[in-house]
Amino acid sequence: MTSVTSITPEDRPLRRDAERNRQRILDAARELFAEEGLRVTLDAVAARAGVGVGTVYRRFADKEALIDALFEARMDEVVEIAQRALACDDPWAGVVLFFDEAMELHVADRGLKELIFSTAHGRERVAGARERIKPVVTQVVERAKASGQLRADFQTTDVPILQLMLTAVMEYTGDTDPRVWRRCLVLMLDGMRAEPGARTPLPCTALSDGQLDAAMARGLSSAPRR
Repeated sequence: MTSVTSITPEDRPLRRDAERNRQRILDAARELFAEEGLRVTLDAVAARAGVGVGTVYRRFADKEALIDALFEARMDEVVEIAQRALACDDPWAGVVLFFDEAMELHVADRGLKELIFSTAHGRERVAGARERIKPVVTQVVERAKASGQLRADFQTTDVPILQLMLTAVMEYTGDTDPRVWRRCLVLMLDGMRAEPGARTPLPCTALSDGQLDAAMARGLSSAPRR
């Protein structure tokens, strides 16, 4: 005869507490990864969540497990952006939509940016996510090329490189003027067109000499030392 383990009223509050702690840990990790990137330690996550680090380890074996729990949904968002870009009636509008909305995610979430542009955390997971994203982005690119709107020598592999360039602009200039990456995006998109047309209005003025000096100094001060 098989025995059935029942859940007593005393067990239920413990399980509810455990789930609350798990959610607090996820919320804290999401905030910290977005603010500081994937270098955040589990000790820092525990402190932000208001729980002991042992509680974090009981829920997540290591930082990779926590990253897995958080970023699968964010990768889904990138794929969904690419799918909406592909669904645009105007192929060029799809290219613009993908760059604009994908960059918004990178700007808002430093951890997501590091995950997509690095293989340091979860190589197989990141490779799998890239393989999900690449076919859709390739269709966005090829459709715009076929329509004669995107220059014929543009390749899908140019997309992450250009995104990486824009994230570097954001890193350097975010404190000086957080709109500068958008200015660079407009300049970049105009340069990607197959045929020159009316220039897209720029969303902000260029940095002054003083602002440029401040941005460069910030970038140099944050560079890793050998």
